[in-house]
Amino acid sequence: MINMARLEACLKKVSKPARYIGGELGSVEKDFKSQDVTFALCFPDVYEVGMSHLGLQILYFLTNQVEGYLCERAFAPWPDMEKEMRKAGLPLFSLESKEDLRSFDIVGFTLQYELSYTNILNMLDLANIPVFSRDRGEEDPLIIAGGPCAVNPEPLADFIDLFILGEGEEVNLELFKVYRDMKASPDFSKEKFLRRAAEIEGIYVPSFYEVTYDERGRVASRKSLVPEAKETIKRRRVHDVNQMFYNDRQILPFIETVHDRAVLEMFRGCTQGCRFCQAGMIYRPIREKSPEKLMEIADQLLKNTGYNEISLMSLSSCDYSGLVGLVQALMAKYEKQKTGVSLPSLRLDSFMVDVLKEIEKVRKSGLTFAPEAGSQRLRDVINKGVTEEDLYQVSRAVFDEGWSRIKLYYMIGLPTETLEDVMGISHMAHKVKDIFFNRPKEDIVGNFKVTASASCFVPKPFTPFQWVAQDSIDNFFEKIYQVKGSITDPKIKFQYHDPYVSRIEGILARGDRKLSALLYRAWEKGQVFDGWTEFFSYDTWVEALEETGLDGDFYARRVRNKEEVLPWDFIDIGVKKDYLWKEYERALQGTLTSDCRKGCNRCGIENCEMWGVDFEAKTRI
Repeated sequence: MINMARLEACLKKVSKPARYIGGELGSVEKDFKSQDVTFALCFPDVYEVGMSHLGLQILYFLTNQVEGYLCERAFAPWPDMEKEMRKAGLPLFSLESKEDLRSFDIVGFTLQYELSYTNILNMLDLANIPVFSRDRGEEDPLIIAGGPCAVNPEPLADFIDLFILGEGEEVNLELFKVYRDMKASPDFSKEKFLRRAAEIEGIYVPSFYEVTYDERGRVASRKSLVPEAKETIKRRRVHDVNQMFYNDRQILPFIETVHDRAVLEMFRGCTQGCRFCQAGMIYRPIREKSPEKLMEIADQLLKNTGYNEISLMSLSSCDYSGLVGLVQALMAKYEKQKTGVSLPSLRLDSFMVDVLKEIEKVRKSGLTFAPEAGSQRLRDVINKGVTEEDLYQVSRAVFDEGWSRIKLYYMIGLPTETLEDVMGISHMAHKVKDIFFNRPKEDIVGNFKVTASASCFVPKPFTPFQWVAQDSIDNFFEKIYQVKGSITDPKIKFQYHDPYVSRIEGILARGDRKLSALLYRAWEKGQVFDGWTEFFSYDTWVEALEETGLDGDFYARRVRNKEEVLPWDFIDIGVKKDYLWKEYERALQGTLTSDCRKGCNRCGIENCEMWGVDFEAKTRI
């Protein structure tokens, strides 16, 4: 255990000390020294962000339910706390037992966002754990990582001992069992364990592979160095979501977090087929929980947390086949308790209004819709499958129901995009405002505001756009300023993501092993919390690129061809590369691909159960 007197002294000097004290209602405390496997689950961002992540809560309770396994949490300390910890000689510690991370058997990081990678290096250093895997000895913990960004693990290959590719509910426990069984052996070594772990489906050990590059810097070959290292790593997924582990409780923070509510996961996967969306590809096939199971989980969650709001969460929550019935059942059961239901994002169709009528029985919240692109041509390119008229019809309907605030999400820099496409963002926002005010005066209620929010498009691995060039920073700003300059109405707000941040994200997203040097140099130069505006420094990243001899345009601005070996090609997510290329070609032609619920598009995924769903009625036949 760390020195508690020093910790208490640090806590008196920092903002939000509750980030570091633990002891929250719902947290699990076990005797650290008597456990067979000790696992530090680390979120490489601030406490308020990490505690809002459902995956962290699932793995936390999943691990702790097993006798002999202990899972404790650690988060990236805010810079004020890091400063005090380094000054006091305090290593990074877990919240529950206050043990330093170096005392754990396994230290795991969740990879949610590329701009958190430097935080991983910083957390290892703060824990007195060598940053590079090659420098760690038998006395150091095993460093593992998983999460959506692990589908391209190569930029972190020099730092992580083992990656878990896919959904962790099953594979995590398999890995821990192997560790527990082997740990008891007198001749246990990390090398032997990693060899055994490499045989588990979904496990990738980067040190067991050698990668070579051609004269242009592209991946030329990849060779396994040990017989246990498979040529292809198959991403793990849970097949029966009704039988898998689920959270019937959540840890209740002492301070407000980003999402402060009960979270109910309705299904995994998505059938929309948006060509920019990595999650929509890697989480296939769609797997729904039954309404009965969801009602059971909701009841337990609300009883165990005391929350008065439950969020229905999935990649595309409005596509749950029994959504109307589920919302009606939840409202009928909890309306008298003033427990509200929320949806993170809404589909642009008339069916959505029926759901909103149920939700508003307890409280009205802001509405968020995602047209994604400013023109129909570009929405067809990205396979969005909605029209302007869809937005306008839904807007009329929700305004008539009493809503007066709407957020619209877009992306700028999409493939084939023109200035004319981008200006559609302004046009649509003004049209929504006109719809609100061009109604009878007696119907105009509330303080109207429409917010158009634009992110800068970042091409991601395992999407049809994994081959395209990212827009340049100058082009991003030209398009942003065009839209911004066209909006002068105070009822319309336009906000946008920083193109400089998106540029670095674009470099890291499609990077290879050579980027480990970039990450290390950027961290050496002080880069942490790169996803936070106040800490991000583009100039520092440019310097790090120059000092490591790497070309940012090679990763972000270069078009790949069909034959190129991509750094992540050794991973099998289930969706075939040929299908992604076909979708890329259809995008360039502006050709739509139908929702999977309307018929199989033969993406290659196994165990897909989308047959037998009536898409229009949102019910299972």
